[in-house]
Amino acid sequence: MLSITRRIVSKPALCGRAFSIAAAFRGKHTLPDLPYDYNALEPFISAEIMQLHHAKHHQTYVNNLNVACEQEYEATQKNDIKTQIALQGALKFNGGGHINHSIFWTNLAPQKQGGGEPPKGALLNAINQEFGSLDEFQKKFSAQSAAVQGSGWGWLGFNKATKRVEIATTANQDPLTTLVPLLGVDVWEHAYYLQYKNVRPDYLKAIWSVVNWKNVAERYAAASA
Repeated sequence: MLSITRRIVSKPALCGRAFSIAAAFRGKHTLPDLPYDYNALEPFISAEIMQLHHAKHHQTYVNNLNVACEQEYEATQKNDIKTQIALQGALKFNGGGHINHSIFWTNLAPQKQGGGEPPKGALLNAINQEFGSLDEFQKKFSAQSAAVQGSGWGWLGFNKATKRVEIATTANQDPLTTLVPLLGVDVWEHAYYLQYKNVRPDYLKAIWSVVNWKNVAERYAAASA
């Protein structure tokens, strides 16, 4: 089984001020290992999808983020504001892709490791308070995520102002910034097409069988503390 080098609970920083070419080997973003094997989420998500999604797609976001960070550092050193502005799109897209996927992998777990087991305690109470029941939440979450036009993400997030949980969606690889992300589901076609073709609702129905509610609960506890 693949080991995970660090637990992703909060969003990783992108281009820190300490990032430099000289420190590149120490400061570059890296692809997080999965805490389970590629075939561990079958039959709900195939090993082929998981391998391509993690080792190819997520790795590409990491690679391109590192390039953009290095270019931004060089532009900052030269006080090249025009280039810094031009790089913001690449930083948002690839940085968001890295952040979102780092959350996504930990939001999932094989059934033998608790994947699909319903939430309990404070998180379940928060879901019931907002949506009436876990079943109603899943229906609303799936419907809103299925309705995302093109590519994007479905989210359960925590609103620090209202102290309540909310459903949200984001386009492309935009990270969730208006809420604290608790649960993110990738609805880009690369997350499901090889297995579910263009039937996104079937993928969204299946993924509840491997949602790692323990991880979501940990995020909720940290966000609401």
